[in-house]
Amino acid sequence: MAKKLVIKVTAGADAPERCSQAFTVAAVALASGVDVSLWLTGESSWFALPGRAAEFELPHAAPLPDLIESVLAGGRITLCTQCAARRDITEKDVIEGVRIAGAQVFVQEAVADGTQALVY
Repeated sequence: MAKKLVIKVTAGADAPERCSQAFTVAAVALASGVDVSLWLTGESSWFALPGRAAEFELPHAAPLPDLIESVLAGGRITLCTQCAARRDITEKDVIEGVRIAGAQVFVQEAVADGTQALVY
């Protein structure tokens, strides 16, 4: 198993199962001792805003706010710079602990030694 996991989630409420899978895998990996970096892109960008995850519902899935809290407690959540800009989201708008960064940082994380990257 890789020691580091970078997960890019592109889906939001538009593809709830795929979205939930990404957050669930991130939380489970953290609980298993893996270093996790979760990237919010596309429609998942909205979950960087306070309260938005509480609006997400998927039967038989862990509540999204709980998963986000778990990832923030032990890993990192990053909102894509371009995705944020397209949605008029700034650093002052996001949940405490969420950073905004671009493709260069994503690539650096994804190609680092001992890292596995997943895209949902």
